[in-house]
Amino acid sequence: MIGFIDTHAHLNLPEFDPDREEVINRAKDSGINYILVPGIDLPSSRTAVELAERFPILHAAVGIHPHEAKRFRERDLLKLKEFAQRPQVKAIGEIGLDFYRKLSSPQEQVVAFRAQIRLAKELDLPIVVHSRGAVEETLRILKDESRGLRGVLHCFEGTKEQAERVLALGLYISFTGQVTFPRSKVLEVAKLIPLGKLLLETDSPYLAPLPQRGKRNEPAWVRLVAQGVASAKGMDLEALANLTSQAADRLFGFSEMETQ
Repeated sequence: MIGFIDTHAHLNLPEFDPDREEVINRAKDSGINYILVPGIDLPSSRTAVELAERFPILHAAVGIHPHEAKRFRERDLLKLKEFAQRPQVKAIGEIGLDFYRKLSSPQEQVVAFRAQIRLAKELDLPIVVHSRGAVEETLRILKDESRGLRGVLHCFEGTKEQAERVLALGLYISFTGQVTFPRSKVLEVAKLIPLGKLLLETDSPYLAPLPQRGKRNEPAWVRLVAQGVASAKGMDLEALANLTSQAADRLFGFSEMETQ
């Protein structure tokens, strides 16, 4: 069976409380080798770590989402650093900027974003970046902090030109089920991303791909995302799965624990 990696699935959220184990088993049955579960605040980050310790297919990222930046305090970095000592933690995230909903002020978001970027560099971990309605501002900060920086812009919404600037910083770009939507602008962007820098994700429980659009998303459907990207690039699904999985493993080191 072709192997996939879902690099962004919020299995730590309440939407999965009724059937989380069944969702994970469906992912395994669908050929998903690894799933990265990001935190959005301290409690969800803790849950991500606990789930990753319980289910070998899962790995965790820990961080404070821009929506929660208004609650961010410097002492939160100590807790994130504590979580990050666990071997199942592969990144700092989900962090970034969201000027679309603005549930925290832009100033609060920038402070939390920069602080967590610096924590990631201190810990030699990649970052998982959320950017909605704020691609230019996000790129400006990433360029400022580019020395020693590794990471991915998840659920990428930017233009081709912005994607090229992300790649110039040495960062990865990830796509969701949006690549399966008719007339989606991200399809054209996906075509130009080198396979060595392209990752797949579901962003579960959000953004379910066609033909599941409107339903609660889940990691098993990352295969549909892969099919959308493979079709856009005019390439074989198995080749795309292998190359994107290699890229994800290069960034996050999912397979490292298997060799320890």
